[in-house]
Amino acid sequence: MAVSSANILERLDQEDKEKVSYFIRLLLNKSKYQLLKKELAERRKEVQTGETLSHEDLWKQMNV
Repeated sequence: MAVSSANILERLDQEDKEKVSYFIRLLLNKSKYQLLKKELAERRKEVQTGETLSHEDLWKQMNV
């Protein structure tokens, strides 16, 4: 279904794409997605301040 949905979205005109985008934003503002939204905001801050682990750092922490 996801592949066909993506194909449909690509074929919509700009006005209809904006309507779909608006609907998605409404869904994401629901309470069940608030935790995810908060986590994404925190991760973005970490990326902007350079507080991320490299692949090598991750393996070192795991003692592999």
